[in-house]
Amino acid sequence: MAGGDDADDPTPEFRSGDPSAGSGDSGRMPGVPWDADPTHRVRPGTALIASTDLIEPTFARTVIYVIEHNEAGSLGVVLNRMSQTAVHNLLPQWTDIAASPRALYIGGPVKQDAALCLGVMKHGYDVDDHPALRPVDGRVVLVDLDADPEPLSEVLEGVRIFAGYSGWGIGQLDDELDQFSWMLASALPRDLLAPPGADVWFDILRRQPWPMPLLATHPIDLSLN
Repeated sequence: MAGGDDADDPTPEFRSGDPSAGSGDSGRMPGVPWDADPTHRVRPGTALIASTDLIEPTFARTVIYVIEHNEAGSLGVVLNRMSQTAVHNLLPQWTDIAASPRALYIGGPVKQDAALCLGVMKHGYDVDDHPALRPVDGRVVLVDLDADPEPLSEVLEGVRIFAGYSGWGIGQLDDELDQFSWMLASALPRDLLAPPGADVWFDILRRQPWPMPLLATHPIDLSLN
């Protein structure tokens, strides 16, 4: 999934609720169907893309990478909320392997005093050979921050460290999807390690099947339209 990319990119996927349900604009544009791929279901590796109608500051224009999704609920981290805290200040041993800009990211409003780490494995390595790594989706792994990062630097392209996470209880995420709060797509490893200045929300929308790229330029504040 990332790096060279052509071999890793899955067929773009998109899913939303029934456009006739709910209320408000919810990011929909006139004549734009939101059921380009109604078969997509939330799973580890799904990107939850905030709709243009989601203006609550915590999640407006965010992309959440889903780490866990089961009958008990869902858990993920926001990929595009960088903090002003350098990794070196809190976890100096992970600085060298942290992806640029080597800053802590705000994973969500839950347990922001705890850190969670995702990494992207290099091609040709097996996650089962490394007890400090837990598979999430493809080459994306959950990294044990209590482990020694030095040997992991040989098998990981980089890591991103998050303060806190985003979570949903039973049925909560389904309710938000029914309200058109989120769009679903397949995340790529490069989304996790996006360089400084990258607009992950924009980039993921732009690579979806037409006409979804139109939403990438849709203003969040409809008064600007």
